Amino acid sequence: MITRDPDVFLAFGRDCPPDFGPATAKAAFLVAPDGFARAEQSAADNRYMAEAGAFDAARASAQHRDLQRAMAAALPTVCFPGDPQAPDALFPNNVFATVPGRLIVGRMRHPVRQREAARPDIRGFFAGTLGYAVHDLSGQPHPCELTGALVIDRARGLGFCGLSERCDAAGARLLHGAFGLRATLLFELAPGEYHANVVLAVLAGRAVLLCQDGFADAGVADAIGQLYAPHAIRLSPAERAGFVGNAISLTAETVWMSAAAAAVLTPAARDGLARAGFGLEAVALDALESAGGSLRCCIAEIY
Repeated sequence: MITRDPDVFLAFGRDCPPDFGPATAKAAFLVAPDGFARAEQSAADNRYMAEAGAFDAARASAQHRDLQRAMAAALPTVCFPGDPQAPDALFPNNVFATVPGRLIVGRMRHPVRQREAARPDIRGFFAGTLGYAVHDLSGQPHPCELTGALVIDRARGLGFCGLSERCDAAGARLLHGAFGLRATLLFELAPGEYHANVVLAVLAGRAVLLCQDGFADAGVADAIGQLYAPHAIRLSPAERAGFVGNAISLTAETVWMSAAAAAVLTPAARDGLARAGFGLEAVALDALESAGGSLRCCIAEIY
């Protein structure tokens, strides 16, 4: 089912048991920030991106290595080299995603990022080394920036797709089919938002982080909150701006976010995570965040 009606989606989602698949990934991969710099095309619709003078390539590289090192203590984490010709290619979750046995390749909006989809090393790793089939959406005309645009409850097979210039309605339908979801809710992001995963995070299928001001229609946020009650954690505009919504549950017991996000996390939100059974892991990523994304954006999950 694909719908724009939050009430219809809520009624359907409440009856979906958490038996669709693993709630968290078995491994992950990153792409190093080689050639890290401001990409002007991407900056055109990413208000979170800093000015060029704020980019520190050496610090970004060091923080990225720290992120991999920290993640590797929780689950196997591979890092592919970056491409100096693709200065903001450190966010592979927009381009590559998986379901068990299948690699999904997305179609990026901006040409500066479209080249990432053709990388033979990443494709070869999945197709040749892991034996995954490839579901390639990169050549069709509709932008569909994978788990940037589409937030997924992997346990219940539910998708939440924020529509913007980075993913149109046709692209959302392609994503729904590629991931084989039970149901997908389509909704408009608030003006100025580019990806759903900046304003929404489903945590191990049992809790949700919600930035209501990131939704064009507050009623959509309310419906999603009802689906995950009592573990719907509503975030303030300051928490959204600090990338708290760009978090991820790498294991069933932990939520990961950047140190900057953790610093603006309110006591109420911390308590909400604890009540949902999550500990918090934070990694300093301020240099990387100048590119307009945070920790979740850096992580491509392997299921």
